[in-house]
Amino acid sequence: MDALPEDTALAPTRLTDEASEITPVLEEGLKQGLNMVKSIKENLAKLELKSRMRQEVWDREIASLEGQGSPRTLIAVCGATGAGKSSILNAILDDNIVPTSGMRACTAVVTELAYHEKATIDADISFLSEIEWRQELGVLLHDLVDEEGNIKRITDLKSDAGVAWQKVHAVYPRIDQDRLIKMSVNEIMGYDTQISRILGTTKTIVAKDSKTFAQEIGKYIDSKDQKRGSKKDQTEKPKEPSLMDKIRNASISQTAPKQVKKADVNDSALWPLIRQVNVRCRAKALSTGAVLVDLPGVADANAARNNIAKDYMKKCNCIWILAPITRAVDDKTARDLLGDAFKLQLMSDYDDHAITFIASKCDDISCSEVIRALRLEDDPQLEDIEERLTLMRKESFQCKKKKNAAEVLVKEIEAELEFSREQLQEHELHLEALENGEPFVPTLKKRNSKANSKKRKNSGQGKAGSSKRRKNHASDDDDDFGESDDDDSDKGSDEEDEEMKDSDADHETSENEDEEMIEMTEEVLKEKIKEDKATIKTFREHLNHARSTKKEAIDALSSVEKSSAKVQREKNAFCSLKRSEFSRDVLKEDFRVGLKDLDDAAAEERDPDNFNPGSNLRDYDAIDLPVFTCSSRDYIRLQGQVKGDGKPTCFSNIKDTGIPDLQEWCHTLSVASRERAVRTFMSHLKAFAKSIHSYVQGIGDVTATDREALREKWESQGFDEPDEYDINPLEDPYDAILGRLGADLGAGLHRMNKPAPKVDPYGQPTGIAPRLCTEFAKMVDGCVRDLQQHFKDGLEDKCRVGAENAAEAAIPTVEEFAASMHWGTYRATLRRHGSWRRDLNVELINPFTRNIAHSWSKVFESDLFAPFKVSTLATIDSLVKEVEESAAVGLKERARVQGEQCLEEARVALNKAVEVVKATMNTEQKEVSRVMAPHVQAHLIEGYDTAMEERGTGSVARQKAYFRGYIENCKNDIFGDGADVVMERLTKATEAIGEALDEAMGELAQKIEVSLAVLWEGARDTPAQLRARKEVIEVVEAVQKQIDSWAKSDKIKQEAAKMTVKSMAMDED
Repeated sequence: MDALPEDTALAPTRLTDEASEITPVLEEGLKQGLNMVKSIKENLAKLELKSRMRQEVWDREIASLEGQGSPRTLIAVCGATGAGKSSILNAILDDNIVPTSGMRACTAVVTELAYHEKATIDADISFLSEIEWRQELGVLLHDLVDEEGNIKRITDLKSDAGVAWQKVHAVYPRIDQDRLIKMSVNEIMGYDTQISRILGTTKTIVAKDSKTFAQEIGKYIDSKDQKRGSKKDQTEKPKEPSLMDKIRNASISQTAPKQVKKADVNDSALWPLIRQVNVRCRAKALSTGAVLVDLPGVADANAARNNIAKDYMKKCNCIWILAPITRAVDDKTARDLLGDAFKLQLMSDYDDHAITFIASKCDDISCSEVIRALRLEDDPQLEDIEERLTLMRKESFQCKKKKNAAEVLVKEIEAELEFSREQLQEHELHLEALENGEPFVPTLKKRNSKANSKKRKNSGQGKAGSSKRRKNHASDDDDDFGESDDDDSDKGSDEEDEEMKDSDADHETSENEDEEMIEMTEEVLKEKIKEDKATIKTFREHLNHARSTKKEAIDALSSVEKSSAKVQREKNAFCSLKRSEFSRDVLKEDFRVGLKDLDDAAAEERDPDNFNPGSNLRDYDAIDLPVFTCSSRDYIRLQGQVKGDGKPTCFSNIKDTGIPDLQEWCHTLSVASRERAVRTFMSHLKAFAKSIHSYVQGIGDVTATDREALREKWESQGFDEPDEYDINPLEDPYDAILGRLGADLGAGLHRMNKPAPKVDPYGQPTGIAPRLCTEFAKMVDGCVRDLQQHFKDGLEDKCRVGAENAAEAAIPTVEEFAASMHWGTYRATLRRHGSWRRDLNVELINPFTRNIAHSWSKVFESDLFAPFKVSTLATIDSLVKEVEESAAVGLKERARVQGEQCLEEARVALNKAVEVVKATMNTEQKEVSRVMAPHVQAHLIEGYDTAMEERGTGSVARQKAYFRGYIENCKNDIFGDGADVVMERLTKATEAIGEALDEAMGELAQKIEVSLAVLWEGARDTPAQLRARKEVIEVVEAVQKQIDSWAKSDKIKQEAAKMTVKSMAMDED
């Protein structure tokens, strides 16, 4: 038989009654469960089913189970330029996947990072559509030209004109500035047809490792020209090639013409055209369903990318905000970076996982500043570190002193050795001349007596020089390497040195005079040559000794410096961890204060007469903003992730970098949804296995008459017959009831094409599925009406008041907006219809949104579908009892058992359906909550465009005055209509919910009939079918036992978790 595959059973197929012995991992459980579904599917394919409805329902169940997997937890990663997002992401991924340098595309493109099982790194690079790039070009051309039509100054690459020039020049490098400002958007688009062919396409990259991936993606995101653009650069004539250059170029063109052509084609850079990058890699941190989305900063000029970022913000589950730790506390970034949109989201549905703050670059530390600011001077741990550093500084000083003295000595001995060699050579030449009877002229100049005395004095400290002087100075051997710091001894040593100099000078002068008086005979020269060789040998020995001393000093210094660097890192880490601890507390408290300020402002605006600032609207002490302090740079260095990146500057322990905690946080954020998904999957699979088991096992010895009686009464006519001819849907009585239901139920009924469908005396279709669909349709309609009334009662009045508040605050908002920024930024904002570095459209609707935020959360937090679930189960229960009562005496007990199983399947299916509908509602409410800003922007486009037409002297003032007047004239209509738009979208949202319920309830009706049809359906009894049924029974029984073991293990795990939480609470008390 085809039993469960070996890799299907839970660790392993061996089953045990002791659930505590089983420690299943949720992801593995889901994977193995999917293998079980595959095994069930393969065995069911061998059965010959009599009922087409059963075949359709089972196929749908299998497809639903196969489609379930670990849910994705979208995490939006936000942060200003320079916050270190890319480095943090690479550290989390344990690989260098996200580009960290090169050009603006590194931070300006929406990048989604997800998990896959393959060893390769894959990416899909999607490019802007032609319409999007055309719109972008129009805005960029406006940014490049001033009112007189002249090119703006673009040397400041951070200015609007500088950014615009970078983008246009990157894509069209052969169009200079003078020519560009004279071209229309259509002319620019038609300039390079290859660029036009790229627009709207998607390029897929598959790389074996991160190095290859960087090379491949670099072709699309790297800038070909990162130099500052200027008019001079573009108009300057190229240098005239030399004759050699012409010959060399001619040779290259003959031998490799294709390469030159390829280089010409690749002049354009594509990074400004990228709208999104989707990366898939096998990073452990993402293995449980977390998806990191690197969002561009608010200053990105690309409207398409901003729209993508806004879409992600709508559907993301969590938000990560990054800021360098040096700015995180001082600038109160926890509140500033949230922005009004984040803050309003917090007011409605904040939980401990909604927002995470990450303070980056913790290795950027100034110990003195931290010690002074946090008053750590008396900390025992720091005192111990400082003592060790002081001792090592002393050791380092002594080692440097020894090293310097050894270096001086080596140089002096080398000089003496060189002079001795030259002297030996001259004596040998002199001897040779005498032997040959030739005259000899000395070439070696006499050494300066003063310089020689100094060298001879130093070299004579027991190391070199005459034997007499070595004997006299033997007591000085250790003076140069002494460790005494006594001033008197130093002074005495200096006096001795002076005496030495005088003595050496007299001695050297005497030697020179004696040498001049001695006649140079062959015997004298031979003796001198002998003495020279002995002196050289002695100098060599002393030089080796001096070099050895120098090496020992260098090694000792290196060892001390390494130890000192290690202790300094320990000090850096200590100060960094103390700063992190302080920063976490400050950020958490700032967040609580900021959240309370938001709540108080909203409460005062809702009901100023009864507002009490002393009362807390929620338990702020219980709000614990997750804050992580991280050093991605030191983590990457400790891991050896980048070769040649140097040693860590702060941390020696990987855990202290904070990255491992952040990686674990990725798993924590997704654990709730993963557990929920696995439990739902297991419940679904168990119910399906039971349904199969009851059908295949049969109901025992029941007469055909009793079966047919139930079939006649409860089976939906037409499901089991082949298609013979079509029925006109307009004449089909099923269509009136079932046509609007989902799951293609109506279409499924039409496909059966029964010539005489069963109907009751009133002409209504009979059978379990049609009857339930009739009841379900009424309940769905009632649920939709109740939702619409619920939204109207809870939000309509608030929307009206909010619209009045927004209209009243519109003029002050516009005036503050215009006065708070540079005129160039104001114009750039008008040109982009209000959305640039700040979003005027959002700021205009803030009073509206604040007024409805509290009521909005109350409306959607309640369980809106509880009554619907109760009434649905009651309807199913009533029908099941009717079926039981209509069964023959010999079939009643079996009907009762089957009815209970049917209700259990219905609960599982209904819970799943409601979860799907809730997800639909959550998506719809997010969409509705954000319709006001686009509505306001659409109604203000005419005002934005007309204001931009102002030119000449005083144009900025006229622009501000015109736009203010435009707002004054239309504010009431805009915000009043906006309230209507919100309510209309809520009505459409309820209709979408109704459609989702229709589909789910249509499938549920069919499932109920298939479950109860076991009472009248009989499996085929051929030998082949009997074998197939036996195999199916063995498989589903094994599946049920396996799931029961999972359930026991999961229950023990949950109870242990509850005990842990309870114990922690008791410890805190």
